[in-house]
Amino acid sequence: MSTPIPQHILDALTDVEMPRLPVNPEIDEWVEVNGLKLPVHHAGAVVVGSGAAGLRAAIEMKRRGVEVTIISQSAWGGTSACSGSDKQTLHTANTADRGDNFKAMAEALRAGGAMDEDTAYIEAVGSPRAMALLQYLGLPLPQDRFGGTLRYKTDHDEVGRATSCGPRTSRLMVQVLAKEALRLEIPFFNQTTALQLLKQDGKCAGVLAIRPKDASDANPYGVVLFHAPVVVLAAGGPGELYRDSVFPNGCFGTLGLALEAGLELVNLTESQFGIGTRREGFPWNLSGTYVQAIPQIYSVDKDGHEHHFLADYYRTTQEMASNIFRKGYQWPFHATRMLDFGSSLVDLAIYREGQKGRKVFMDFNRNPLPVPDDQPFSLDRLDDDVATYLGTAGAGQEMPIDRLRHMNPLAIELYRRYKVDIAAEPLEFAVNNQHMNGGIAVDTWGRTNVAGVYAIGEASGTHGVTRPGGSALNAGQVFGTRVGEHVGASGKAEIPSGDDITGIAEAAISRFDTILTPNSELTHTAIRSEVQARMSDKAGILCFANEVAQAHVEARELNSQINANGITLSRPSEASRVVQWQQMSLASEAVLAALDHFISNSGGSRGARAVCDAKGDATPEARIGKLSDYRFRSERAKDQQEQIIVSMQDGKIQVSTRPIRKFDAEAKQFFERDWPDWLTGGVFDLQRTFAHS
Repeated sequence: MSTPIPQHILDALTDVEMPRLPVNPEIDEWVEVNGLKLPVHHAGAVVVGSGAAGLRAAIEMKRRGVEVTIISQSAWGGTSACSGSDKQTLHTANTADRGDNFKAMAEALRAGGAMDEDTAYIEAVGSPRAMALLQYLGLPLPQDRFGGTLRYKTDHDEVGRATSCGPRTSRLMVQVLAKEALRLEIPFFNQTTALQLLKQDGKCAGVLAIRPKDASDANPYGVVLFHAPVVVLAAGGPGELYRDSVFPNGCFGTLGLALEAGLELVNLTESQFGIGTRREGFPWNLSGTYVQAIPQIYSVDKDGHEHHFLADYYRTTQEMASNIFRKGYQWPFHATRMLDFGSSLVDLAIYREGQKGRKVFMDFNRNPLPVPDDQPFSLDRLDDDVATYLGTAGAGQEMPIDRLRHMNPLAIELYRRYKVDIAAEPLEFAVNNQHMNGGIAVDTWGRTNVAGVYAIGEASGTHGVTRPGGSALNAGQVFGTRVGEHVGASGKAEIPSGDDITGIAEAAISRFDTILTPNSELTHTAIRSEVQARMSDKAGILCFANEVAQAHVEARELNSQINANGITLSRPSEASRVVQWQQMSLASEAVLAALDHFISNSGGSRGARAVCDAKGDATPEARIGKLSDYRFRSERAKDQQEQIIVSMQDGKIQVSTRPIRKFDAEAKQFFERDWPDWLTGGVFDLQRTFAHS
């Protein structure tokens, strides 16, 4: 940036203060269930989660007269409020002068395959409206002098649909949405963990949760009931699933809860992995200008010796430096980018260093060391796309830290706020799990296959194999709005009155009791270690058929043990964590079941994972020779046209496939013909339930 940024602006965009929550509402009634005296809260709808998607849904429902309540395990502690990157991206439709239109954006959103075509179009069409409300509420998206939103290119984005408020875009989104939710006086229950969905006659009846504040002698775990005909699952993705993760601590999501309630899951094979600092310190994605500054990347072994390992992979210093740069907008690992000396060879190299027990660092006070027998690094010797970008940005400074400070001083300030000074010391990082593209299966209105239950944000499985950077934030806002519209139009979100919730809750409490078994030898910490190690070691960026199959067997055996013996706890306050790890173990089995099914049916490498196979048709190559151990299968075109579905039947996980939903983008609107459908509510498909086809 040519103009120095004043400190108060740096403070506002990096240290985003969240609003204080009000006192919780009074308890509506008390009931006795299985010997416990439980508080009950009635609502027209309950939103599980307090991130950007959940807050948007709550606001949109409240604006339409729905008496909605929010419950959250940790307000302002989830992925939306605590994650980001150098310029955390919001991905929305751009202007026509940049070659954009809704059809083109939809095609880009679903370009990786396995994404419903109508969903992609909905996210494209809904993006301007999603962004407009955020701006109205005060989100400081940058503009030019004429009011146009500033844009740039990001992952899987050839047009330039990305925009950003800086490192903490999503936290700023949460801030403005939270303020609006509190202004609307939406009840908010913090430190409240959803454990089970309540159902009556196959339909949603509310949520069983734990709230330590409600613990008493008559209710030692603090169990609480939320009685409502509508529940919106918006608690994010399964961040605790992997040991090597850039998710904030404590992000469990609701995949296990959803399976137990009979909800279908989709595309669990699809995730995102990329370089970042781990959550043992300050978890953050190292995309964008962090790598576009082209720092020196090296590893250190247990004896303290430094290794310039990327020089083993790239043929020239120019090629190596240019691919370090490209991790800025080709950040997620992608199998095909390991070929032809592409940018994901960087990820593979870093992963292999970790397998050797070495720590990997980024040093912003050194330019990349040269490849042996080649010229030293020079800004005058870079690939054309890299040289053009840095030239346009004015980033011709001698050292990486100065280039980073010029392009994005917020990126430096952000780490400094967490007592990490990247201007003074190297930054340790690794390849981490970052996002779950799959999730709970929904239709075009966010409905699941259980009436009254909706899912949005990372909880839902609306994405395909790949997605443009920042499109997840857009999807959460678009579907948060659509869920609000649909619930409001349905007229079914009435506060329950006179219904006896005791019978509904008994089965849920009984299941809860079978999990909490004081004499079990299983502990939630042991389950955590086993699940996270298995997922990181066997279901990361490199997957081998035999290892995935064995991991699937082991995951299934662990869940059998849990079902037979329960999980012990040392004190009542551990109850919610015990249930969360029981459900995370179930989610782990579901992911591995989907992966095992895909790979054993000849599925190939796509998106986040390379399916390694000695008989594969693609082999990465490095300067030191072919990397034959990582020969992999290419993706089959037919797999892009279907989705993998996971469900539970009779307590066992089942896997199937179905074709993606098609959409005729050439179909034309006609006002007089289509207006009555809007006026009568026909657009909401209220006579149907879950509408996949």
